[in-house]
Parts: sequence; C-alpha cells; structure tokens
Amino acid sequence: MEHIRSRLTRELESVQAELDRLDEQLQERGEYGFGKGDPAVYQWELNLAMKQRFLEHREQIQNALQRLETGDYGLCTSCRSPIEAERLEALPFTSLCITCARRRR
Repeated sequence: MEHIRSRLTRELESVQAELDRLDEQLQERGEYGFGKGDPAVYQWELNLAMKQRFLEHREQIQNALQRLETGDYGLCTSCRSPIEAERLEALPFTSLCITCARRRR
C-alpha cells in the first residue's frame, strides 16, 4: 500500500501545481479580450474548465488517500466489492469497480 500512497501523493502534488498555475493565469483576467469569440476570452474560459477538472481530480485523489487511511482502499464505494487490481493500477484514485463505473455512464 505504500507504493499506492506514494503514487497518489505524487499525483496530488502534480495536480496542485497545475491548479496553482491556472490560478495565476486566471488572476490575469484583465489582460483577456473584450468579447465573446475573442481568442483571449476563449483561453480564459478554457482555463476555467481545466481548473474545474483539476479540482475534481484533486478531490478524487484526496478521497483515495482517505480510503487508504481508513482501510477501505480497493473496495468499491457503491457495491463494496473489491476493485480489480488492473483497474487500481491504471486509476489508483478510482472509487468504483468496473461494473459500477459502467452503470454510472
């Protein structure tokens, strides 16, 4: 489990660095364009969308680290079945087994 914790911690640091970078870019809003369709406005909107995605990913990682602490890591939060090892290797922050993940799509 230490390997998983280390991997999640590194991923969390990477996501936080991206969030910090996006925050800096978004604070420079005064330099963005004047109206819809302006490339600078498009970039600002893109940065907002990216920030939201990184915030969601950070929450997934933090939740996975919490599940490691409580001993629930590797169990599906929906059906409580073990999550497939291959899935955890590919997506160590996942909280759902493949069956439950497919149902949610």
